Amino acid sequence: MKKIFSLLLCGCLVTSSLTGCSSKAETSNGVVYVYNWGEYIDPQTLDMFEEETGIKVIYDEFETNEGMYPKVEAGSSAYDVICPSDYMINKMIANDLLQELNFDNMPNAKANIGAQYYEQAQSFDPGNKYCVPYCWGTVGILYNKTMVEEPVTSWSILWDEKYADNILMQDSVRDAFMVALKLNGYSMNTLDENELQVAKNSLIEQKPLVQAYVVDQVRDKMIGGEAALGVIYSGEAIYTQRENPDLEYVIPDEGTNVWIDGWVIPKNAPNKENAEKFIDFMCRGDIALMNFEYITYSTPNTVAQEQIEDEDIKNSEIAFPDLSKYNDLEAFIYLGEDGDEMYNNLWKEVMSN
Repeated sequence: MKKIFSLLLCGCLVTSSLTGCSSKAETSNGVVYVYNWGEYIDPQTLDMFEEETGIKVIYDEFETNEGMYPKVEAGSSAYDVICPSDYMINKMIANDLLQELNFDNMPNAKANIGAQYYEQAQSFDPGNKYCVPYCWGTVGILYNKTMVEEPVTSWSILWDEKYADNILMQDSVRDAFMVALKLNGYSMNTLDENELQVAKNSLIEQKPLVQAYVVDQVRDKMIGGEAALGVIYSGEAIYTQRENPDLEYVIPDEGTNVWIDGWVIPKNAPNKENAEKFIDFMCRGDIALMNFEYITYSTPNTVAQEQIEDEDIKNSEIAFPDLSKYNDLEAFIYLGEDGDEMYNNLWKEVMSN
């Protein structure tokens, strides 16, 4: 998965095979086909949805936005609900792959999702027509306080030769370039070739210091004390701190990515009414709280936030930071096919050096 755990299931997971099929679901008010990140939902909430609605959930998982997109574009599988990330939602809108949501059929989505998250989503979903925010977070530096003595305030520490072979970078084109672009004072959505060349050269310069380019393994390596510093998503940082209290998470002064993953309905969804029921159910306060506690990724659901019993988590600057305290925060946007190709070619140069 992009953000959470490395155990991914291949193929289609039917919720009844996970935790048992309810007799109510068997009477059937139809089905809903859901396509989501691996380990990105509490399986119990799927059972509860089946039990309460009689709608059977057919659940499939993907590892990356880039792996999900061509499957949806080809129409080889007609999903009803998908949970892409911000820039991919932007791309799907641009390529006419999504249909507008009817918020009258989703009162929880209107009432329970904080207005600030819809405002943030405007950068990739103008007018909030296509997406209901599901999870959000930041990208920052996770460091081991027993291995790093000086204060961590800047992305530049990831270029410090003192930490050679103790630095973990994201094995992701956009995430890796985000770090280098922010380090140099540029937008992480830039298409300026000169700025991208500077960022590329920074990544090439850093490469000898990097222990590994990884995704989910950042979490496990940092918990195990196998590295001093790693680029990580905030939700994973919360989990790692539970496992290793020596770990600390910071948002660098130069700014970072503030991301949103959201529920959308594809243009060819065969069960739109059931899809809207599913999204609305996931926006219920108690259900959103269950999902937050299961995956540890920040929920935009204000009712769920109020119901969090753990005061340390409820007031956590990692889970629910005051974004007004930080500079140069951005969400990824879709850069077009030419932009994607440019970034991919530059990343290949970094990896080949």
